[in-house]
Amino acid sequence: MDVNVSELLRLENAGWQSLCDGSGGDFYGTVMTDDGLMVLADGSVLDRAQVIASLADAPAWSAYEITDERLVEIGRDAAAFVYRGRAFRASGGPPFQAQMSSVYVRRDGEWRLALYQQTPVPSEDSVEL
Repeated sequence: MDVNVSELLRLENAGWQSLCDGSGGDFYGTVMTDDGLMVLADGSVLDRAQVIASLADAPAWSAYEITDERLVEIGRDAAAFVYRGRAFRASGGPPFQAQMSSVYVRRDGEWRLALYQQTPVPSEDSVEL
């Protein structure tokens, strides 16, 4: 396998850390491909410029967790990194939980984010049996 899962996990952690410290616009402006898209839990689809603009005023996350990581190698220079994410706001409230997929392509030796997608997961206390 030409894809190293630790490289993509490092990128995902760096992205979440940037969302915690307020530098998300800079991070995703650098790591996203020019034609990259984010498909968010609310149904919106944002291109790279819209992602950068939306993160300028976005409230920071205070903490996050990445679990259940999986890697799907798409080719020598492309892979999907799939995981469950949980993030917390400093202001409180229930955590945001979603299954997340990040599709990376290697360009000029660097991994770049081409597509990111979120599918919300209900919290355990809101699930009815």
